[in-house]
Amino acid sequence: MSLLKRLDDDLKTAMKQREAGRVRLSVIRMAKAAIKNLQIDKGRELTEEEVLEVIAREMKLRRDTLPEFERANRPDKVEELKAEMAILEEYLPAQLDEAELKALVQAAVVKSGAQGPKEIGKVMALVMPQVKGRADGKLVNRIVNQTLAEKQ
Repeated sequence: MSLLKRLDDDLKTAMKQREAGRVRLSVIRMAKAAIKNLQIDKGRELTEEEVLEVIAREMKLRRDTLPEFERANRPDKVEELKAEMAILEEYLPAQLDEAELKALVQAAVVKSGAQGPKEIGKVMALVMPQVKGRADGKLVNRIVNQTLAEKQ
């Protein structure tokens, strides 16, 4: 089943649940709106990969906003964001753990021949397409920096 079809089905289910599905309903509507906006911008239907990118971008927005609400001592907003992230996570592929990322980074370092932190771009260019939607870019960047720092 395509991701868009799944979103549509889950939207209908959330609408039927009324109060119990309110957060789910708002998150799915937001995701569908972001997808529709990108469709309008591109002037065509989106591929499955592009839909996944939109959902990953929405997840990243929430992940980046979370520390701000924690610093502002807004536990209500923190809980709301965590609930939204849990819903969005259902539509993303399984996330890679740190060990899997380190293995991918090691292989990319060997393949690119990078010798130090100044060559991070070479490694990131090889790793990011492989982990698209399956790992946070900040985590990948941190692992690549650690790996390259060890090579010096």
